[in-house]
Amino acid sequence: MHCDRLVRLLLAGALLMTAPGCGEIDGGDPREHSGPTGGWRTAGCQFSRPAQFSTVGGRSMPVTPQRLAAAIERIDRGGRERFADSFAGLEVDQLRVRAIVYRVPSEVFDDFIRQSAEDTCVVVRDAAHAVAELTHWHDRVVADLPYWDSRGIRIVTVGSRHDGMGVEIGTRDIDRIRREFPARYGADAPLVFVEEGPVRPLAPGPAD
Repeated sequence: MHCDRLVRLLLAGALLMTAPGCGEIDGGDPREHSGPTGGWRTAGCQFSRPAQFSTVGGRSMPVTPQRLAAAIERIDRGGRERFADSFAGLEVDQLRVRAIVYRVPSEVFDDFIRQSAEDTCVVVRDAAHAVAELTHWHDRVVADLPYWDSRGIRIVTVGSRHDGMGVEIGTRDIDRIRREFPARYGADAPLVFVEEGPVRPLAPGPAD
């Protein structure tokens, strides 16, 4: 439903990289007409809806209703392809039967969300950075991977956060990255550092 995640394996180590943007950006900057800050909700949030469940392997799991899933698809695709300077990402709250969209305030994109949501519940929240900006930083860090490897810094994951907070860098060398990344990219670069161990391959199943 959402844009596929790009996974690459570099050399013998496993480096997971998520591509934050799909499609092309067209049109002008939608932030020229800012939308309301602090967030808002679509009209569909006025109505409560019971969560839907599916039983899998004897366990009951929440599922996304078809109408909400369709609205999410419209917003995600339109956000990435038409409003990448505002759209940051989204998440699904299946128990509350709603979607949460993160965006840099934009009147134009907000109108698109209202139309795309139809009668479903979509909660809109502010984001610090949009897909277009995070894609730039994501690609820049990925291009520098050989440089960091040559310095002995082990980067495990690179991925854009769906809430627009920044590009998340997972590493086993958290202290060094906190010192050296700002020197190369600037103190204001939207980079979030998390400590992660090496990616381990899945154990083979019984049929393997």
